[in-house]
Amino acid sequence: MAALDISRLTPKEQLDLISEFWDSLSATDVRLTPAQEAELDRRLATFEADRGEAIPWEDIEAELDRRSR
Repeated sequence: MAALDISRLTPKEQLDLISEFWDSLSATDVRLTPAQEAELDRRLATFEADRGEAIPWEDIEAELDRRSR
């Protein structure tokens, strides 16, 4: 495999390359620590408990668009 001189890539190309590497991994390749799993469980429980209070992304995006005008 030939070496790739990433210093010649634009920042966007570098980010695209990172994305390709990340997407090539399977779920079993990336293990969470027990602390990360606990935090995800906590966040999911909070989301489930407050689901009725959630604001759809489209509403948030529209509000941000209104504010930027």
